[in-house]
Amino acid sequence: MSLRYLHSMIRVGDLDAALDFFCNKLGLIETRRYDNEAGRFSLIFLAAPHDLEQAQQNSAPLVELTYNWDESEYGGGRNFGHLAYEVDNVYELCQRLMEQGVTINRPPREGRMAFIRSPDGISVELLQKGDNLPEQEPWVSMQNTGSW
Repeated sequence: MSLRYLHSMIRVGDLDAALDFFCNKLGLIETRRYDNEAGRFSLIFLAAPHDLEQAQQNSAPLVELTYNWDESEYGGGRNFGHLAYEVDNVYELCQRLMEQGVTINRPPREGRMAFIRSPDGISVELLQKGDNLPEQEPWVSMQNTGSW
């Protein structure tokens, strides 16, 4: 049996807000876009910077944002589970995201793992590459916010 991960699809209600979150704040890169006038939807494919070359060559691994032009709200984003990304420095990324107005729902207290949410309520896990970073403030004392 041969199995290869291709992409995860999430529906977004506000395409501009979703692209701002995933590209401008989180750092993913748009690899391609498909707009279907007849079906009134757009598909936007995003890759992590480290995966960009592989994503361009193999159309994987990707996140697919599906934007249905006539819908703006989706319930049950929590039912999806979460996307997970390995990061070079979880503290630096969380600080940068906070400075851009992103809520850190589960701070990286132990220097390993944090959770944030997209504008559509999709949980995104940020995992420290390699060993945990040494514990440090303000992360150690920071409380959870909302759910993830």
